[in-house]
Amino acid sequence: MISQSYEVQSMESQVLLDTYAEVQRRFAHFNDPAHGWEHVERVYKLALHIADQEGADSFIVGMAALMHDLGRISNSDSIKHHADLSERAAAEILAIHQVAPETQEAILHAIAAHSFSRNIEARTLEARVVRDADRLDSLGAIGVLRWAITATIRRTPRTRTYHPSDPFAEQHHPDDSSYMLDHFFTKLLKVSDSMTTETGRRIARRRANFMLDYLDELKSELDA
Repeated sequence: MISQSYEVQSMESQVLLDTYAEVQRRFAHFNDPAHGWEHVERVYKLALHIADQEGADSFIVGMAALMHDLGRISNSDSIKHHADLSERAAAEILAIHQVAPETQEAILHAIAAHSFSRNIEARTLEARVVRDADRLDSLGAIGVLRWAITATIRRTPRTRTYHPSDPFAEQHHPDDSSYMLDHFFTKLLKVSDSMTTETGRRIARRRANFMLDYLDELKSELDA
């Protein structure tokens, strides 16, 4: 039994290494720094840390974290949600490595459930870990950096950095399609409340507090 368990762990480690290299290769020319390989690698490492703290299956978590955004680099079916396309690409990779069907199902569910906008219930601990790790990457100093990158990429000629008379959405309904800073109030400051693991909640509190400090500093500079 010990020998068999070692063989399984060895096989899973090799599949993780191969998948890591394959996903990194696929993201090599993807032109979105906020959702590119750097993001994937951070989510992967953070997900494994949370998995270790929470007692989740590290192979399922690691594989799902590595492949959760593969759909973003797809050139087909652009009307489909990126999580749907990620599932499809992940299923192909899992089939190549002959991952057991029940493990494949768990990995694909974790990929499907990671999306904020799809609002799919995370039914397993592994899915909750991956979702927490992905959402944590939108918080803290990294979250501020990713927010600025994404807001710049998506801006239109009519987009403003913040509302001219109400920068912190104290009177107007937040509209992040018109004002970049409003994204803090439509989404980012709500992310920490969606954590489902104790480790995720602990990290989220620290990162959310940093973002609040950032907004306080911004307010003081605008009022100066």
